[in-house]
Amino acid sequence: MRYIHRTLEQKVMDICREYSCLLLTGPRQVGKTTMLEHLMEGSNRQKVTLDDVENRRIAQSDPALFLELHPAPVLIDEIQYAPQLFSYIKIKVDSGAEPGSYWLTGSQAFQLMELAQESLAGRAAIIHMSALSQSELYGDGSTEPLSLQLDMLNRRKEHLDSCNPVEMFERIWNGGMPGHRSGRYTDRDVFYSSYIQTYINRDVTDMVPGIDKLLFADFIRAAACRVGQMLNIHDIAQDVGVSNDTARRWLQILEKSEVVFFLRPYSNNLLKRTVKTPKMYFFDTGIAAYLTKYSSPEILMNGAINGAILENYVVAEIRKTWLNSAKECLLYYYRDKDTNEIDMVIEADGVLHPLEVKKSTNPGTELASAFKVLDKGSVPRGAGAILCLREELSAIDRNTFILPIWMI
Repeated sequence: MRYIHRTLEQKVMDICREYSCLLLTGPRQVGKTTMLEHLMEGSNRQKVTLDDVENRRIAQSDPALFLELHPAPVLIDEIQYAPQLFSYIKIKVDSGAEPGSYWLTGSQAFQLMELAQESLAGRAAIIHMSALSQSELYGDGSTEPLSLQLDMLNRRKEHLDSCNPVEMFERIWNGGMPGHRSGRYTDRDVFYSSYIQTYINRDVTDMVPGIDKLLFADFIRAAACRVGQMLNIHDIAQDVGVSNDTARRWLQILEKSEVVFFLRPYSNNLLKRTVKTPKMYFFDTGIAAYLTKYSSPEILMNGAINGAILENYVVAEIRKTWLNSAKECLLYYYRDKDTNEIDMVIEADGVLHPLEVKKSTNPGTELASAFKVLDKGSVPRGAGAILCLREELSAIDRNTFILPIWMI
């Protein structure tokens, strides 16, 4: 097993020189605790996990005693199991706790964000971690948020490894979960099967006691078959045999535990005919490929969802470039009632950047024609790109690049 360095490492250390409390959130098993354990090597910081039933009991019943038993500097893992601790950590911070005193991790970001905003508003730095990025797996981990400036794109080439289409689908099929990609668990299918079972048995049943676990497993598979598509709750509900209301609640569970995320449609006051339905993506394409039963990268590359899962990969990787810089990514898609569609729209520095994803090594220039629809809005349009399986950076014109997906 090898430790894979994370882009967030330096950001965490910088933040902990200023904030007394760091809250690191993200989906289950994306490496939150592993990274923090790596960063605390050689220090006097202790680690305590609330996965341990006895630690959890004390933290819930007597938070003050728990913090006395485990004084700062301390890493408290899976803090969502004892939300009572937040108020007591607030007291410690207000009493002058040293920068970096409390490192907290948790895998239920929605709940943790609410708790942190109630008790630790302005006192804790909150950072989100996702699965391993292309840069961390196939580069030096130093990339910045995706920018469509030519000098920035050329700089990215120096930090990332190129790949051909077959190798790209190997990346998609394997996913970015550290437990598998580090070599700790070499059998991909066993790893993802265990991941799903653990997720349902622990996270899902914690949120909805008594839930039908087998039916929920079917529900996740039905959702995975629809990555990169506009959300249709009724279709998913019909596939599984549950009501629309149940499907809606279960999607909320998937979102709250960050198994899926959504792109909302872009609109502004001058673009009035846009649709309202979001598009759904899995945070890790390895999980989606496993759930949809594609047994090899080659079969996935030629399968029915090849274009959709490629789009899922691109959206997730762009999102990671922002998360790994501890920045918010304003990422949308565009579709209007005249069927004009743009796969992604990034809003950055007051400018819109349209992006189209194609499973092609030689995409046609007509693919960028839809970008012009954004000119009708009130926010100016900047450079755009067609993201594809081409191996070299190219361009249609000065304002529209043909960008290899390996360069994200």
